[in-house]
Amino acid sequence: MRPALAALHRYAGLLMAGFLIVAGVTGSALAWKDELEAAMLPAVFRVAPPTPGAAPLDPLLLRESIAARFPQAQVSYAPLSAPPGHSMVFYLRPAAGAVPADNEVFVDPYTGAILGQRAWGDIRQGAINLLPFIERLHYALALGDTGLLIFGLIAIVWTIDCFIGATLTFPARLKKRSPTSKPWLLRWRPSWLLRRHGGSYKLVFDLHRAGGLWLWPMLLVFAWSGVAFNLYGAYAAVMRPLFPHQPAEEVVARHTPSTAPHMDWHAARTQARVLMAQLARSEHFAILEENALAYERELGVYSYKVRSSRDVRAQYGLTTVYFDAASGTQLAAWLPTGAASGDSIRSWISALHMASMWGWPYKLFVCILGVLVAGLSVTGVLVWRRKRLGQAKARALSH
Repeated sequence: MRPALAALHRYAGLLMAGFLIVAGVTGSALAWKDELEAAMLPAVFRVAPPTPGAAPLDPLLLRESIAARFPQAQVSYAPLSAPPGHSMVFYLRPAAGAVPADNEVFVDPYTGAILGQRAWGDIRQGAINLLPFIERLHYALALGDTGLLIFGLIAIVWTIDCFIGATLTFPARLKKRSPTSKPWLLRWRPSWLLRRHGGSYKLVFDLHRAGGLWLWPMLLVFAWSGVAFNLYGAYAAVMRPLFPHQPAEEVVARHTPSTAPHMDWHAARTQARVLMAQLARSEHFAILEENALAYERELGVYSYKVRSSRDVRAQYGLTTVYFDAASGTQLAAWLPTGAASGDSIRSWISALHMASMWGWPYKLFVCILGVLVAGLSVTGVLVWRRKRLGQAKARALSH
């Protein structure tokens, strides 16, 4: 069994190496995405109040202004807050067959001035799309749906290989026990350590083996969350039979839009706040910040997101209520944690993957982890190459 597992680990590693090097290096940069964009283009991503204590404009008035400026687009998502010192971003969707040249617009929340716009991920626009392009490389090699599928399959292989790699570090089963035999944990202990005086090959081998063990929990988190991001169907096929999930998405997808007039954005926000307050009381959580109101015209549904005490993310909460756009009747709600264990797991692994919690110390950890993931791939290839050269030399000597 062990030789078969070793072969699987070897060839899975060779298959994944290039992809994980790209994912690791780009992921290190993406841990600081907001900070890097603000540093590169402060005129677009940074804002300051015109006077001390000035209040931002009503986000729904800003949405109306953007909709008037871009009549060829739908502005069906309204951010209701932005991190202090940051511009507010509005998303443009095609309307009436017209496709807007750009799909993101950055607005000064104090004045309503447009600070910049971009077609997300189009590197031809220059620095304003550098980090989005790196993000496209990170999850799809900038190859669109094809790259998304490939990276999803790699994430599945990586998840399985996490368990194979860990198993290969276990000490071999003793053929015969004796009174002097060491306990299993003591025999496993060398797998966690580096041999300082064993030569370059042993050092590379130990870096690969021990590094994989020390980082194993986070490697599994990043691998499995990668499946959730890129191939949600495969992720759900495993997780849904094992863990309960909230049915909010399914309920909303089945909703038939009413033919009655739909409420406007201001009335929808008022109703959304009432529904969220009711939900907070019944589910015993605190509302920390409202984040967004969105309108799904085809379904006749408004969704309202806040960051609550049920969220694990430090920004952009996912606590959500969905309600009928005509009657205001609540259709469903979704809580990131505490309602269904399957959703709690997904919330945690997603937030860990995206470095969206615990502030700069965790961002630094993820940045370093990305480099180490690339390093594990490099050391794996070096170990394979050394063994291959040794086998070739042995065959030459035998002839």
